[in-house]
Amino acid sequence: MRAYELMVIISGQLDENTAHGYVKTISNSITQMGGSVHGSPDWWGKRRLAYPIQKQEDGFYAVFNIVAPGGVLDEVERGFRLSDDVLRHKLLRLPDTEAARRGMTSAA
Repeated sequence: MRAYELMVIISGQLDENTAHGYVKTISNSITQMGGSVHGSPDWWGKRRLAYPIQKQEDGFYAVFNIVAPGGVLDEVERGFRLSDDVLRHKLLRLPDTEAARRGMTSAA
């Protein structure tokens, strides 16, 4: 199992309840693919973007800590690329020491 951090920027044109629903959908899709969300997603709320993305100035930010086998999140990322509501996403594999510090895996 590998530890990941996923940041998603959801369209600011949606209302906040719809954006929260999208976060739940993301969590469910990660679980269906064989991964698990460690803790609850970190909801940053609506923020001004540094530069316009798809002619939008604002977006809802959410950060997920995920534990999943390697390659499982490829289909989730594909869904982000196809979705019009996801402006940007970034998936990072955490180093083992950082994952252990966050309590996501045991220290090796």
